[in-house]
Amino acid sequence: MTAETISYRAAGPAEWRDFLALTKPRVMTLVVFTGLCGLLAAPDHVHPVIGFTAILCIALGAGAAAALNQWYEADIDALMRRTANRPLPAGRMDRDAALHFGVGLGTFSVLLMGLAVNVLAASILAVSILFYVLVYTVWLKRRTPQNIVIGGAAGAFPPLIGWAAATGRVELLPLLLFALVFLWTPPHFWALSLFVRSDYANAGVPMLPVVAGARVTRSQVLLYTLPMAAAAIAPWPLGLAGLLYGVSATVLSAAFLALAVAVARSTEADQAKMRAERRLFGYSIFYLFAIFGVLVADRWIAS
Repeated sequence: MTAETISYRAAGPAEWRDFLALTKPRVMTLVVFTGLCGLLAAPDHVHPVIGFTAILCIALGAGAAAALNQWYEADIDALMRRTANRPLPAGRMDRDAALHFGVGLGTFSVLLMGLAVNVLAASILAVSILFYVLVYTVWLKRRTPQNIVIGGAAGAFPPLIGWAAATGRVELLPLLLFALVFLWTPPHFWALSLFVRSDYANAGVPMLPVVAGARVTRSQVLLYTLPMAAAAIAPWPLGLAGLLYGVSATVLSAAFLALAVAVARSTEADQAKMRAERRLFGYSIFYLFAIFGVLVADRWIAS
């Protein structure tokens, strides 16, 4: 079966569950959380209604980007085992419905953010959606093994958006949070791609393990972990966070580094095993939740 022979015309109207699946709710959870932490860590007080609206817009914008990503990638999703049951490749939804849903949701999220919160937050939200769809999905994903490196910027915008929603400006701390997520994305995603690389190979997606091999990818995981850890710890020596954050970020980052070293040393070839890669992937999700959560706690204690 090839991408050209697959039909995406649904037999009937899609259910609400299919539209929800288009938004990638599990991925959205981390996006919304980092955006919320950016808002809560900001020094300015924000009215609860405005704050809720800002987080809602971040969630809707992330969902829109995910829907448009699946609309554009329906052909390769159909060729990968872990994505074949998504609404479009599984034939539960019409492609036009997914396109209209994504465009409508994205437009609404940006307009609502601009009207109810502020123009700066809305502008960054619009850039994040367009970057994910046009730069990562359309331009990079099928063309270069560096797709996740450059495209990782799309997932790094939420802390900036949350901070801008609360303050109406961009400052050093949210920029460091942006850098943290940007540098976290390659080791996080490459750990995953190592044990699902056959999926990407079958779909013709030039992920790093497919085009450069496992050894190079494992080295790159370790290489990107070093500046990521530096970005995570940086707010402490720069006086932007206190002792609680500094010690926590150091310990959490040291554990990440130890797992990345284990990945770099691994020679496991069986994708069904790859314990080091699976441990790093699972820990990387916990790591980002923990770092951002501790930052908010630290900022609140200091205030």
